[in-house]
Amino acid sequence: MSATTIAHHGWLRGLSSLWTYPKKFSQSQSHLRLSNKSKIPSLHHFIAQVTITASDMHYGDVIVVFAIFCGKEEQNIQFDIKSHGSRIDTGSITLVVNACASRDLHENVVGVCFVAQDITNQKIIMDKFTRIEGDYRAIVQNPNPLIPPIFGTDEFGWCSEWNSAMTKLTGWQREEVMEKMLLGEVFGTHTACCRLKNQEAFVKLGIVLNNAMTGQESEKMPFGFYAQSGKYIECLLCVSKKLDSEGAITGVFCFLQLASQELQQALHFQRLSEQSAVQRLKALTYIRRQIRNPLSGIIFSRKQLEATNLGEEQNQLLHTSAQCQRQLNKILDDTDLDCISDGYLDLEMVEFTLHDVLVASISQVMMISNRKGIQLINDVAENIMFETLYGDSLRLQQILADFLLISVNFTPNGSRLCVAASLTKDRLGELVQLAHMEFRITHTGGGVPEELLSQMFGNNTDASEEGISLFISRKLVKLMNGDVQYLREAGKSTFIISVELATASKPPT
Repeated sequence: MSATTIAHHGWLRGLSSLWTYPKKFSQSQSHLRLSNKSKIPSLHHFIAQVTITASDMHYGDVIVVFAIFCGKEEQNIQFDIKSHGSRIDTGSITLVVNACASRDLHENVVGVCFVAQDITNQKIIMDKFTRIEGDYRAIVQNPNPLIPPIFGTDEFGWCSEWNSAMTKLTGWQREEVMEKMLLGEVFGTHTACCRLKNQEAFVKLGIVLNNAMTGQESEKMPFGFYAQSGKYIECLLCVSKKLDSEGAITGVFCFLQLASQELQQALHFQRLSEQSAVQRLKALTYIRRQIRNPLSGIIFSRKQLEATNLGEEQNQLLHTSAQCQRQLNKILDDTDLDCISDGYLDLEMVEFTLHDVLVASISQVMMISNRKGIQLINDVAENIMFETLYGDSLRLQQILADFLLISVNFTPNGSRLCVAASLTKDRLGELVQLAHMEFRITHTGGGVPEELLSQMFGNNTDASEEGISLFISRKLVKLMNGDVQYLREAGKSTFIISVELATASKPPT
């Protein structure tokens, strides 16, 4: 702010005859020199009259000016003066002024030199920061129950905030946790005030705090700890960085969002479901392990029988038994059903005949069909039965066995069930052909319930065991570039299963 501007702003207006101004001034500093030899007391009176009348300065600032003319030099005096003229709408101007007096041979003050610096912009920023700081303290220290639990840490990791809501929630007073390390002493796994459930929770909290300290934005995360009473508190944690007036990160604020009663109940049911799922997984792991042992014994006995002199029919029965055992081993290896659901399962490519697959599939439902008196009819043409095919025979066997079992279960006692198949070929080369195979499993009666069919298409999350089996079988069919349909007719219903396989013609001799 130049001296000319200062005079123009009013509090020196009328003193132009008493002051002489240099021709050039810097923007940030101003030099004023008193040239009139008039007596100081009269000058005091004149300045007081001008400043107070103009009301551009506080009364305390006028007293400081008087002191300067009395010979008392002042440093870093802050003045707030009003704007006038074209800048009247810009607000007041803040100056920091250093003053020194000029004296004659008799040590009388004959002049004063003012050096002023415009700090208006800096003061605006500081005032804004002060207001924000005041708002923050009003929120953090407010005992209103609507204020959430808030705690914080400085840039070195020491606990710097702990509001009354945190005290009420945890049972720990503010003075008990302040100036303690937030990680380790306040929140930790052993001797901390608020004990965390495990080391994993401790590491996650450290990562979230560190991300906030580096300026990264973080989403709400589930957070839990034990209060002083031993009660486990579950909530959501939101962490945000704390900035100073210059924008530097000086710590973090942590806000806890407590779950409502409905959310707590939902979380409780979720924990129960997770515990139930873990128990089922353990039981399934145990069953899979225990099945393999007797299965190994069955396989050993079968191999021992194969080494004896058996007839053709007995060898066929052993072969069917071997196919069922291989299918069981394949299913026991399916530890990740998501791979099947998402279509990431690798299918085998082996040579087989439909005869072996159908005989093994039908054998798996013979016990229940005999018990219900259901007549099973194999209506597949002989040329299709012994066609040489290439694909995953065990998965095809699993698919047919599942749909046969569902059909038998919903077929009335003493009724009939018929299996038919058709084959069409598309030539891919001189020898290799694409085989479009369609199976039809037709059974009498009312048919499969719509709810179960809906589970097969994945439209019901609460699926039964039969629904899960149908769902997985249909996914396997989809992996074979096929699909499943269910056709209802008068007095009977039909599963239509289409798959793509490969076939090859024998090269000419």
